[in-house]
Amino acid sequence: MLGPVLLAASRSAAIRRLVSAAPVTRPMVDRFIAGERLTESLGSVRSLTARGLDVTLDHLGEDVTDRVEALRSRDAYLALTEALAAEGLAGRAEMSVKLSAFGQALPGGHDLALANVTPVVEAAAAAGTTVTLDMEDHTTVDSTLAILGELRTRFPQTGAVVQSYLFRTEDDCRALAGEGSRVRLVKGAYNEPASVAHQDKREVDRAYVRCLKILMAGEGYPMIGSHDPRMVAIAQDLAHRLGRKLDEYEFQMLYGIRVAEQERLVAEGHRMRVYVPYGTDWYGYFMRRLAERPANLTFFLRSLVGRR
Repeated sequence: MLGPVLLAASRSAAIRRLVSAAPVTRPMVDRFIAGERLTESLGSVRSLTARGLDVTLDHLGEDVTDRVEALRSRDAYLALTEALAAEGLAGRAEMSVKLSAFGQALPGGHDLALANVTPVVEAAAAAGTTVTLDMEDHTTVDSTLAILGELRTRFPQTGAVVQSYLFRTEDDCRALAGEGSRVRLVKGAYNEPASVAHQDKREVDRAYVRCLKILMAGEGYPMIGSHDPRMVAIAQDLAHRLGRKLDEYEFQMLYGIRVAEQERLVAEGHRMRVYVPYGTDWYGYFMRRLAERPANLTFFLRSLVGRR
């Protein structure tokens, strides 16, 4: 019941101030965020890749309110690309971007986001890595997929994210399952209305499996973004039945969540990519992680009132 409340709170400035000021927040944030500075995140990347894990890096930030902020997001990713190349990490680390951080929600935002993200995708390709476009709430889907289409004309390795809780996603999966397409399938982490999204967890799970079947049977490269053991097992079974080799799909999980499972999949020969967020604008991301997992929320609330 608290999930929708927390998702709404993820965009509340007042609650942001309250949570940010709580002494217990920092240790919890450190569990999910690789650091506020680029140098800290690179240390985490080196540690993860040394253990056989691949990564995708997200410089935290979304819903920017002016063009200057959008340019800062662009420049942060350009600096990240340069650092990955200099550290020799580009072969193991890609990048995830939210187009709202590039100005998508501003007046003329579609063209602005495309103009700002294109240099990042160009720099990533030159460095030997790539970019995946994170999906945000349902109002952004058409614009995000249109920008994906523009980018893939020059950079076909550019990836997309789709969310199984949206009614439209099965059709989107069919459109995106072609040769060379890279698609991360997740369940979804925004507070969506019943008019566009499944509200029942079981229906979201069933939709996830239907989407997974479409992607696995297609000609693209599925990226299974889930911590759910059932979804992992179903993906493994589908890959086996459809004759997919281990390098023809991958699993993705969030930094700090189910670490033992991440390492188990690597030990079995799977490609396991960890979603590594970093930066100072951690609040929205942090609140969505609390909303997704009751255990995280319980621990946080107990800590707020001084219990252990």
